[in-house]
Amino acid sequence: MDEVIKKRLCTLYEQVTGVQPDEVVALTQSGSNRHYYRLLDRRQGSLCSLIGVEGTSRAENHAFVYMSQHFVAKGLPVPRVLACSEDEMCYVQQDLGDTLLFDYIAEGRKTGVFCEAEKQMLRRTIRALARVQMEGADGLDFEQCYPQAAFNERSVFWDLNYFKYCFLKATELEFQEDRLENDFIALSRVLLGAPCTGFMYRDFQSRNVMVCDGEPFFIDFQGGRKGPVYYDVASFLWQAKANLHDDLRGELIEEYLDALQGYVEVNRDAFKAMLQHFVLFRTLQVLGAYGFRGYFEKKPHFLQSIPYAIENLRRWLQVNADCRQAYPYLSEVLAEMVDMKQFKEIAVAKPLVVKVYSFSYKKGIPADDSGNGGGYVFDCRAVNNPGKYERYHAYTGLDEPVIRFIEDDGEMAVFLESAYRLVDASVKRYIDRGFTSLMVSFGCTGGQHRSVYAAEKMAEHIHARYGVTVQLIHREQNIHRQL
Repeated sequence: MDEVIKKRLCTLYEQVTGVQPDEVVALTQSGSNRHYYRLLDRRQGSLCSLIGVEGTSRAENHAFVYMSQHFVAKGLPVPRVLACSEDEMCYVQQDLGDTLLFDYIAEGRKTGVFCEAEKQMLRRTIRALARVQMEGADGLDFEQCYPQAAFNERSVFWDLNYFKYCFLKATELEFQEDRLENDFIALSRVLLGAPCTGFMYRDFQSRNVMVCDGEPFFIDFQGGRKGPVYYDVASFLWQAKANLHDDLRGELIEEYLDALQGYVEVNRDAFKAMLQHFVLFRTLQVLGAYGFRGYFEKKPHFLQSIPYAIENLRRWLQVNADCRQAYPYLSEVLAEMVDMKQFKEIAVAKPLVVKVYSFSYKKGIPADDSGNGGGYVFDCRAVNNPGKYERYHAYTGLDEPVIRFIEDDGEMAVFLESAYRLVDASVKRYIDRGFTSLMVSFGCTGGQHRSVYAAEKMAEHIHARYGVTVQLIHREQNIHRQL
């Protein structure tokens, strides 16, 4: 750490606390050029910790400090800036701890199955976003923003050309630049036609949210400006490595719209239609950033994120026929790009994951979030039901009394032998052909006894026999486990 910077940050710390820190710890640098340090004092018997920031741009630092003060005055969940140097190149702010939302939802990101605690934090975050966008915009002097006061045509083309020059050209794919520019113009007109009335965070994603005392706090909003709210929703829900499935995205969009409805009138169908144009735009912008940071600056973290963004784009192309018609040549180029050898090889390299569900027929068959339309569904209702006896009502198929009943009865063993044969044949072929997702579901009347037992046995069988990752979801019990 530069001694001059250390001295300046320690001076700011002393202005706030009255003492010099006894420890200064450099924190891991993110994608920006700012440097962060934790300043500590343990001598008073209780820990006093602040975050020191060294920025490279006075204008950018000024924007952050100004917006932080404005948001704090509004009671919004952002870190409080406590002191700033006269030249605005250094400042100290509230320490929100070390837990990024990105890490808080790590298990869900890895497995694709989010537990209730992870879902609840995502819900809180997306609802808080609407609050920051609308309440944060109230009274904000957007002229203080950096590098621009508002989302406009220039910023749209900066990002589209970022994608074209830093990513698309790096793939060496041949394309007609004039035809591509025509679709860029068409896309910009749609984007700029959206209402531009809220605070647009611009880089709203799970790495820019801290979880502190069970609540989300927003950081790194120095690039924010006046703009359409769709952009941040697209940034958050389609973050490349967040791995949110379509059902969860849909649920979170509804949560967001419920919160937004408290500020403005919302046409939900129109919002969702417009959102898909911003999903496309944001995905292109992200690929441009990954290309620049990865291909040109040689930062491996960004190269590792490219496959996830490509998967998002591939999925977008599959499900957005109307948008594709609006940008025919761009869509043609993107479809060719995602099918290029280097990206297809990445996709093929992904291992098979088998999801095994138990469920209640009263609540419907589980949705398939892989985009493949679903897999095996086995109906356990013909098997003798322990649930018809009152003494088993408090138990599930995970409990010893129910397990003994089912195994002593014998019907389930015969049922599962047939199920094993069918599923084994598919697992073998899926592995041979490089498929990445298989879904197997067991249903019964209440989703409590027979289906839970059968799903457990199937998951154990597949994992033991083939060694593939198995995600076991007992839907009605809200139990998620990975084998």
